[in-house]
Amino acid sequence: MKILNLYACLGGNRYKWNEVKEDIEVTAVELDAELARMYQERFPNDKVIVADAHQYLLDNYSDYDFIWSSPPCPTHSVTNHFLNAQGIVRFPDMKLYEEIIFLQTFFKGKYVVENVIPYYEPLISAKKRGRHLYWNNFNLPNILSTRVAPNMNCNKNITSKVISGFLEYHEITSIVKGYKGKQDKGKIARNLVDYEAGKTILETALGIIRKQDIKQTELF
Repeated sequence: MKILNLYACLGGNRYKWNEVKEDIEVTAVELDAELARMYQERFPNDKVIVADAHQYLLDNYSDYDFIWSSPPCPTHSVTNHFLNAQGIVRFPDMKLYEEIIFLQTFFKGKYVVENVIPYYEPLISAKKRGRHLYWNNFNLPNILSTRVAPNMNCNKNITSKVISGFLEYHEITSIVKGYKGKQDKGKIARNLVDYEAGKTILETALGIIRKQDIKQTELF
């Protein structure tokens, strides 16, 4: 099974995928070269590409059976209310919806696009699970994970204790210590998807794929 993991970061969603299926071929795309290096160390068997994930999707989508995309969330987050009050204004990045529409229309495999719950009404209906929205072409369980994420109040400064909690939650405390890039380490940790949710979603997608294979076999 060939999987495309876009905006891969440190692979929060990907962490438990080999527990679901051992013989997967994962291609991870990450623009931050330092994060890509660390991802490669964490998942040495994956193919890691430093590139624009948005363009890579357009050029290579048909090569994969399952696609996971987690486009950058800051321009969609509720924190934009606080930033706007401080005079920091920006448009929502519409690449999120470009990818959803493209995958809905042209991709033949299973896909999931993940993002935060936005400060506006989503332009395309999605499934809400915890702090995230998911756009996908298969049914999602109501509960993706029973793990309890650290509490984060957007109205307050993010303390080092909260950041440490997120690092431990994603099991990347020792990994992030080696990060030498420009992104904030706390932001990196907060943006990762809970690995249990990532595992559940892949399990669900695989279950649907297997059912389709069985039906196809029964026809002949």
